[in-house]
Amino acid sequence: MLSKNETKYIKSLSHKKHRDEERLLIAEGPKLAEEILKSDFVIKHVYATKEWLHAQSQIAAPVTEIAEAELTNISNLQTANEVLVIAEQKVLRNEPVVLNSITLALDGIQDPGNFGTIMRIADWFGIKQIVASEDSVEEYNPKVIQSTMGSICRVDVWYKDLQQWIEQMDIPVYGALLNGQNVYELKGIKEGLLVIGNEAKGIREPLKSKIIHPVTIPKRGGAESLNAAVATGIIVGCMVNGH
Repeated sequence: MLSKNETKYIKSLSHKKHRDEERLLIAEGPKLAEEILKSDFVIKHVYATKEWLHAQSQIAAPVTEIAEAELTNISNLQTANEVLVIAEQKVLRNEPVVLNSITLALDGIQDPGNFGTIMRIADWFGIKQIVASEDSVEEYNPKVIQSTMGSICRVDVWYKDLQQWIEQMDIPVYGALLNGQNVYELKGIKEGLLVIGNEAKGIREPLKSKIIHPVTIPKRGGAESLNAAVATGIIVGCMVNGH
């Protein structure tokens, strides 16, 4: 059974301030737990129901069996899902390797679901790194982690002053803009940055001047715009695979 203090501590990690102070993250549900437990994240504690624990082989981390009601009490999900894992946040000591690879540059992505889905898209297409503007949503936001469906274990995220960082790059810079090359005409791209803008405002003006290769997804219907993650998926698919 969880003590009041332990319950309070776990629930505090749903707030960015406390996550930052403790350098921790929360991952919930069987799928994410499985991915996190077999990754290189350092696991601090696993809280899980008897049913989930009985289905597992040995877990190399402290484990506490809790009742459904206790899990519901500490969960960030609308419906608690068998297991909650607390792990240490990664400390990236290296810099992104942009040569001979594709890197996503996210300019002010605010929606946790979009950010997590973009990480998942990157993972699907074999992109290992994302560089995000400092005002983008935090990658360890629980909603971001849930949306990655485990891709957070394979895609690294750096937060930087994007304009300053891109100015130092000597590789092709692509960007999703309204006026640009038809994305379906792109051939297989082996190296470059792809800049994706904010959900409502797009790419900020100072960054637009850095985009040497603007690309556009042609519109055939009546929709005013595309979701940022959907647009990322279409563009990356064309960049990576070409014709």
